[in-house]
Amino acid sequence: MPTDSYLEVCLLLLVSVAAVNDVATRRIPNRLLLASLACAFLLRLLSPHPGSSLLDALGGMATGLALFLPFYMLRGMAAGDVKMIAVVGAFTGPNDVFEIAVLSWCAGGAMALLLVLVNRRLVLVIGNLGRMLRGALTPGMGIVAPTEQTSAGSMPYGLAIAFGTVLSLVRHYG
Repeated sequence: MPTDSYLEVCLLLLVSVAAVNDVATRRIPNRLLLASLACAFLLRLLSPHPGSSLLDALGGMATGLALFLPFYMLRGMAAGDVKMIAVVGAFTGPNDVFEIAVLSWCAGGAMALLLVLVNRRLVLVIGNLGRMLRGALTPGMGIVAPTEQTSAGSMPYGLAIAFGTVLSLVRHYG
């Protein structure tokens, strides 16, 4: 089995375990992410072209970080989710992690809408969005993130990343 197949199997294992853990505890363990990152780098070192494969991993990590870090900085996402997409990028490279990020955003948006509707928090969400937009459009004020008292809740974004990853892999093979 070529190293690409091993990378994909390990990636599926990572996103599966991370998603289950995120749903159960609202956390993605650093140990899981570090072990997965070590696995990705080891497999890339064992590839036929280790130099370019390692650069692909680093590019994927940087792309994943660049795409998700702004959401963490706006307090719209947890640090574990940002670290997870960076590790996913180490497995997939920059092009595929970009696709996974877009698919994850779509899955996350659908999950968020479903949670808002199920928990009957649509009015709260609209109010929070209005405050954020007013802050962004008012000169010198900046974007105002909702406080914990006005938050509409959190969701396990690791599940959305897992869904985006699986959908991307299915798309490549389907």
